[in-house]
Amino acid sequence: MHEAPPTPPPSPAATSPAAPAEPLSHGLKQRHLTMLGLGGVIGAGLFVGSGAGIAVAGPAIVVSYLIAGALAMLVMRMLGEMSAAMPASGSFSVHAERALGRWAGFSVGWLYWFLLVVVLAVEATAAAQIAHGWVPGVEPWAWVLLFMVVFTVANLTAVKNFGEFEFWFASLKVGAIVVFLVLGGLAVFGLLPDTDPVGMTNLTGQGGFLPNGWSGVVSGVLTVVFAFGGLEVVTIAAAETDDPARAVGRAVRSAVVRILFFYVGSMLVIVTVLPWTAQQAGLSPYVKVLDAIGVPSAGQIMNIVVFVALLSALNANLYGSSRMIFSLAERGEAPRGLLKVSRKAGAEGGVPRRAVLASVAFGFVSVLLNLLWPDTVFLYMLNSVGAVLLFVWALIAASQLRLRARLEQEAPDALALRMWWFPYLTWATLAGLLGVLLLMLTDDAARPQVLWSAGATALVLLVAVGREWRERRGSRGRSALPDR
Repeated sequence: MHEAPPTPPPSPAATSPAAPAEPLSHGLKQRHLTMLGLGGVIGAGLFVGSGAGIAVAGPAIVVSYLIAGALAMLVMRMLGEMSAAMPASGSFSVHAERALGRWAGFSVGWLYWFLLVVVLAVEATAAAQIAHGWVPGVEPWAWVLLFMVVFTVANLTAVKNFGEFEFWFASLKVGAIVVFLVLGGLAVFGLLPDTDPVGMTNLTGQGGFLPNGWSGVVSGVLTVVFAFGGLEVVTIAAAETDDPARAVGRAVRSAVVRILFFYVGSMLVIVTVLPWTAQQAGLSPYVKVLDAIGVPSAGQIMNIVVFVALLSALNANLYGSSRMIFSLAERGEAPRGLLKVSRKAGAEGGVPRRAVLASVAFGFVSVLLNLLWPDTVFLYMLNSVGAVLLFVWALIAASQLRLRARLEQEAPDALALRMWWFPYLTWATLAGLLGVLLLMLTDDAARPQVLWSAGATALVLLVAVGREWRERRGSRGRSALPDR
């Protein structure tokens, strides 16, 4: 292990788009990044959580996914533009610091790290419950321990191991979606044995396409928008490829459109094959459709897919959190001891092992809280990160507004990937994110998440502003000392 040279924190007024060389390895390949982009957001939120969205929006859940997916796609386009021009392991945290100041980079970096290590506990616990159902003799806590140890070891070794895990996990998820779309499409047209064409009956019956009106569509957006979280890890991982600028551009271009296709296509198949009233929150609509078209053991097949999706998300979150806290340490916003990276030749080295251990340590604490006090202490922690993703997306948009102007003046050639219709779509995205937050405040179920997340954000902002104030005060004090 050796300590990476600390990167001087950029001045808020700095306009140079140049990024310092990353001390991390370049062990990820384009196929890893592309599949990470495709599979990173295909998780339990889609396979199971989509049932809650269908229950409130009916067939119009397709519109809800289009709206939420459009927001995510626009945010990723902005993030892709900045990351292609200025790739960094801290991604949007680095961009926020360059665009808005150290307070912004500090705040968004720590909030995102906290979000990942808390959600990591949910994923580990849910995966353990599925495994316990298969092997009742092994307690859930033992499964959690096994998963955490396995993925900690994978992340402590060469980054290519993380890439290979995610490549195959994502391949299975993407393959499952493709098979589902093919089978569902055949069922819609009555091309499977013992099936008749479905037609438009389920789209227009049971109250019509908008059974709960546009308010149902809005409620559906609030239910499904967070399922698109996770795409950001692509831009974090891009810093560990041989050609970050090209890799992130290609990954973002391929990911956003295909993910919209997978999400919206799946929902269209589900609400076409079965009446929306047949869906229930907490039960996988995919299982119901596969059962309806005669796929044997559909429940167990989907259990395997969800299990893989949870482990994939756990692995990606551990990776993303370790790189984010490493980037914070590079900029002096986290303990410098986290800058230690492994020393080996080529792609085998450059792993921030202390950053991985710091992230997994807090992950273990989160898991313990989830196992011991799921309805009290851990619930408060989970609520405190419930809306953080929207805050992160809003800061990405604000950063892109500032950095795009600088890049056009100083390094226009670096804009290999450009945001569409700038700045109008960026402002529209910010307005959309604000609208989602305001709607969450009017929703009894979502309001606690907004309020607790706002409290956590305010606390981090207070710490960030306090640090800057102390540094400026100390700097003024030193400059006032008489020369000797």
